[in-house]
Amino acid sequence: MSLTVSENSGNNSTFIQVPVGMHLAMCYRIIDLGTQQTEYQGTVKHQPKVMFQFEVHGEGEDGKPLVTPQGDPLSVSKNFTLSLGEQANLRKDLQTWRGREFTAEELKSFDLKAVLGAWCMLSITHREYNGKTYSSIANINPVPVAIKKAGLPTAHNPLKIFSIANADMTLFESFSTYIQDKIKSSPQWESNGHDLGWKQEPVTSSQPESMTKTDPMEDLESDLPF
Repeated sequence: MSLTVSENSGNNSTFIQVPVGMHLAMCYRIIDLGTQQTEYQGTVKHQPKVMFQFEVHGEGEDGKPLVTPQGDPLSVSKNFTLSLGEQANLRKDLQTWRGREFTAEELKSFDLKAVLGAWCMLSITHREYNGKTYSSIANINPVPVAIKKAGLPTAHNPLKIFSIANADMTLFESFSTYIQDKIKSSPQWESNGHDLGWKQEPVTSSQPESMTKTDPMEDLESDLPF
């Protein structure tokens, strides 16, 4: 199944974690990770993976904005197997995010580009691994109407898609070492970017129209975020 579609990273001990709870967020980046090896209950699989990255908006329990020391929104990500199969987490999360199931026609070919710039509510939990705490996306939900009426915040990050088949090396160099190493470990990277079936051209516009609306009621024209 191609990326035109027919868990969570962190390698820096000083990385500020998104607090536990429900947070308003926007998907600003989709990263093609290539085929990755996974093991579950002794079974090893090789599956195409994709990462969604979100910028988080809001305040912590102390009333302070959820930002880095540089003033940027906190970021959290989730990895998915590239599949819209009935049991696939990508399909489940996208449907929860949209608030309805995919139609049979949509399941034949869903363009992940549609998710870029879409707002959502992320349910964040924390997990411990090797003595470190990591933020984990438990659920992705639609934005309540009341929040839309109040007006969505201004997006911070440019919208980007990274494809191994058509690698933007400037974008690649901006990734953390963890993500770069993960991409480099894929056979697609080693074979000089063999096509994964992802025909999507990179998105480079930093503030698309959908992110610069001034009338909050415009966001209510459709019940679906994408």
